[in-house]
Amino acid sequence: METLLTFDVGTGNNYTISEQNGMNIKKIATIRVLEQVQAYLDELEPPAKKKFAQIFRKVEFGFKGKWFEKLHDTDGIFEFRVSMKKTLIVLFAFWDTTADSETLIICTHGINRKTQKTSKGDIERAEKVKKDYFGDS
Repeated sequence: METLLTFDVGTGNNYTISEQNGMNIKKIATIRVLEQVQAYLDELEPPAKKKFAQIFRKVEFGFKGKWFEKLHDTDGIFEFRVSMKKTLIVLFAFWDTTADSETLIICTHGINRKTQKTSKGDIERAEKVKKDYFGDS
């Protein structure tokens, strides 16, 4: 069995995705986080970091779920979601398919919230980062 992916979530735990039963798992995207997102992730507790690491890997290999969804009525903004106790931890992101060799998912910023509702201000912030990223300012 060939190991396709091993990663460390900062707690000393390694997670591995392997090829099983001849199943071919192909990476479809790479997730990149902006500096402010990395700082935000660095402040999270280890269980939340572990959940985000698992979600990132699932999405990179094309798996979908309620933990990564497109926000309605936006300019291509998505949410990564992790539920921890009574708090929802959210990272906003968008896709960059402009490169010939690699598709990227760019994370713009993160928030903690108590409700399922996404604020208009957070959507506008993510859309502005996307416009700046693509030079559409």
